[in-house]
Amino acid sequence: MSEGRQLGGGNRTPWSDLPASVRTGIEEVLGAPVVDARSQSGGFSPGSADRLVTADGRRAFAKAVAAAADPDAHQIHRAESRILPLLPRHLPVPRLLGVVETDEWIALVLADIEGRHPATPWLPAELDRALDALAAIAAEPVSAGLAEVLPPLGTAVAPLFGGWARLDPDHPPRLPDGLDAWYLDRLDRLDTLASEALEVVVGDRLVHLDARADNLLVRPDGSVVVIDWPWAAVGAPWFDALTLLMNVRYFDPGSAVDAVMARHPAFTGLTAAAALRVLAGLGGFFAEASTRPAPPGLPTLRRFQRDQAVATLGWLRERWPDLDG
Repeated sequence: MSEGRQLGGGNRTPWSDLPASVRTGIEEVLGAPVVDARSQSGGFSPGSADRLVTADGRRAFAKAVAAAADPDAHQIHRAESRILPLLPRHLPVPRLLGVVETDEWIALVLADIEGRHPATPWLPAELDRALDALAAIAAEPVSAGLAEVLPPLGTAVAPLFGGWARLDPDHPPRLPDGLDAWYLDRLDRLDTLASEALEVVVGDRLVHLDARADNLLVRPDGSVVVIDWPWAAVGAPWFDALTLLMNVRYFDPGSAVDAVMARHPAFTGLTAAAALRVLAGLGGFFAEASTRPAPPGLPTLRRFQRDQAVATLGWLRERWPDLDG
């Protein structure tokens, strides 16, 4: 069992450093002044992430970012602001209270969720409850209105799954345990599998597309809420559950994730061939992305992507039907 690793790398902006116009706008959404703000760690954005308490005792969560500090995160917040109001209220997802846009900042104000991130390395009971939540989210086809807003999953992941084709074989990432030689010997086959993955992820269910420990909250009763929804898409019902097991492998490469796949209903309809193709697509994305220069303000992102490549390709190699031919 490996040591637990915290996901993160952004330099969070504290509540007190937000522009007065942003803080005032958030207080207007909440209907009362904020008297306590506690910054939350994790994630890769340099923006703020605060649990708030107002003068009248109301609790909320707010996250804000400036376009100048992180244009990508600014667009991500805007995308989530459009998606959250459309998600069915009965699902284990956050509730958006309001959006503040001022002085090139955008802030999302959400109902506070009493909870914590799952323990890592993952505990079996918490993994089961997280998979229960993902199964509930994918239990029904998306509504016509939501389908008009969200992209098909194949379209959403197509830029990611082209990683093997973009990888420079003369300057590949250095991966431990012989993984670099393993994938370099199979680049063409891996690229083909990643391309074929675009077809196997087709479906009509709601997909979060970024299922991992720091995007989940475990409530006091053990139930799990899935947070951070800017990447939502419509696709195969098992996709989020499969990618969550990649996160389990990230924290514990020896975890028996294949046994979990065999028993939990969140994986209904997932074939071994489909899993192999999705792992090939995601492995190529993480491997190629890890070779890029670190973006401003996110010094640990490339290391995280390299470690994700190790976890994903290690699992892919174990599932490979004929490693040498």
